[in-house]
Amino acid sequence: ERAKKRLAVVVPLTLLIIVLLLYLNFRRMTETLIVMLSLPFALVGGLWLMYWMGFNYSVAAIVGFIALAGVAAETGVIMLIYLDHALEAISEKRRSEGKTLSLSDLNDAIVEGAVERVRPKMMTVVAIMAGLLPIMWSTGTGSEVMRRIAAPMVGGMVSSTVLTLVVIPVIYALIKRRQ
Repeated sequence: ERAKKRLAVVVPLTLLIIVLLLYLNFRRMTETLIVMLSLPFALVGGLWLMYWMGFNYSVAAIVGFIALAGVAAETGVIMLIYLDHALEAISEKRRSEGKTLSLSDLNDAIVEGAVERVRPKMMTVVAIMAGLLPIMWSTGTGSEVMRRIAAPMVGGMVSSTVLTLVVIPVIYALIKRRQ
């Protein structure tokens, strides 16, 4: 009961801190919301794996979800930074040529930025999985708690990878086309 009361404060506070840090980083609410959109996608994978493994929600699982939220936000931020850099490079090139940025240029920048992000994202996912999968298969002392912390992270990294590599560039393209 004490843990639930404490988590009722800690989880919203953690999300608020993530939003604040994202806003301070981007200085725009649009990018902040794009990254925050990655959190539900990551949570879906974590919930799915917990269901598949027959785990109930516990304090340990919530700790795993908090850690997952941090990693999902981090990878979303890095994807947006790569997309922004690619768009800025093409915009600068067009300005130097005396031309305006076209939709084709926007699409090229998004593809270039997203492709540059595949290797770092896959390295992050593989490193996290390599560290957590042995915990998922362990049977020793404390393994019951550790598996409930690791399960949301493992499942969430799978769905977060799909989101970061596919959905974020699409949302970015839709927003930048409107602008």
